Amino acid sequence: MTERITTPFAATSTAAEVVAGIDLTGRRAVVTGGASGIGVETARALAGAGAQVTLAVRDTAAGARTAEDITATTGNKDIHVAALDLADLDTVAAFVAAWDGPLHILVNNAGVMATPQTRTPRGWELQFATNHLGHFALATGLHPALAAAADARVVSVSSSAHLRSPVVFEDIHFREREYEPWAAYGQSKTANVLFAVEAQRRWAADGITVNALMPGAIRTNLQRYVSDEELERLRVAMGSANVLWKSPEQGAATSVLVATAPYLSGVGGRYFEDCNEAGPNQPGTRTGVAAYALDLAAAQRLWQVSVDTLASA
Repeated sequence: MTERITTPFAATSTAAEVVAGIDLTGRRAVVTGGASGIGVETARALAGAGAQVTLAVRDTAAGARTAEDITATTGNKDIHVAALDLADLDTVAAFVAAWDGPLHILVNNAGVMATPQTRTPRGWELQFATNHLGHFALATGLHPALAAAADARVVSVSSSAHLRSPVVFEDIHFREREYEPWAAYGQSKTANVLFAVEAQRRWAADGITVNALMPGAIRTNLQRYVSDEELERLRVAMGSANVLWKSPEQGAATSVLVATAPYLSGVGGRYFEDCNEAGPNQPGTRTGVAAYALDLAAAQRLWQVSVDTLASA
């Protein structure tokens, strides 16, 4: 039994507090979805610590505005913007092809939540395609750049919604079962944790540390398909009505901790929440990590399914 990681930080800690005293000068970071929500504050904290940051975004105009804002608030002018649509593998391939040199930090932050049933041009369910497959293609494509860096980190942003569903390998893309937005979202967020488990196993020897995390409840554009009333209903139904909303600065803290904390070097394949490693989920609660999300066999199976799926694209 490995010892659970605890830190001096908690649910109310901010990204700036987590990274205080850490010098990222000379290190290069990519943040997907870096132009909105917690992605902005993740990128800002990394930039504030001296990193070169690339905002990988669908809307490059919004990315440019965000880059200007980050430079204005941190003084760091080494902020870049690149086009990336995780549901469009051509843009993922183009991003990977354009990357040159080592990559020290990859934050797989972008995502979609509880969308109406939508399929990509390849017939994949949109949430799984965006939240998992797109990030899988990006991370595996950038593996040589990560391996070329000293102590690279990959951050997989998951959610407590992973507790809603394991990966249903028999029907990942809802071709047979009835589509349910939250089950689809939950499945994709479980995939984010399983990715971290298997990537850590495969890539640790390359000096790459991979962890997953739950950022917390933050009201951002991620919930654009979900009404305020629906969110509150879900919070009550999940027994989390007493959970306070985090600010984007607080929501980015766990991502930044996983990306930068010196004591996490080589400590991967784990799931963090509120800036600490989470324990097992207890029945009737919405905290902690589901056993199926850390299952080694499921992680290996998902990796192979992902490889095969992308190969057939």
